[in-house]
Amino acid sequence: MIDILRDIGVIARSLDSIANIEFKDLNLTRGQYLYLVRIKENPGIIPDNLSEMIKVDRTTASRAIQKLEQNGLIEKRADSVNKKIKRLFTTTKGDELAEYIVKENNYSNKVALKGLLDEEVKTFSRILNKIKQNTETEWDFVKKGNKRNY
Repeated sequence: MIDILRDIGVIARSLDSIANIEFKDLNLTRGQYLYLVRIKENPGIIPDNLSEMIKVDRTTASRAIQKLEQNGLIEKRADSVNKKIKRLFTTTKGDELAEYIVKENNYSNKVALKGLLDEEVKTFSRILNKIKQNTETEWDFVKKGNKRNY
């Protein structure tokens, strides 16, 4: 059996390692760049939805959000209807960093897909999206306390 997930894991860890090294001087660590970009792409997102989007637990998301806020990259604003709900927004400084991070992501995509034909990229993307959907369904199932049968 071909172990595709192992290869996907190697790719993900390699890109994460590169980003952590390249973003170190931006004062971003361990994936905080991912949170920053998602908040930029989804202004006003609530922390629970962000953690769901990134597929991490609330505690992990909360720590990252707190660091981004301490570094002046995002801010929390009370919801206009329910003041208990805090919505997340990037600051001007956060917007600038998010744009830089997106450039790095575009570059990494270009490097990773080098040598593939457009049709191959489209096919790969379609297949990868199906794998992602399958995995997200399992993640949701387990996250709700269910056990998988192997």
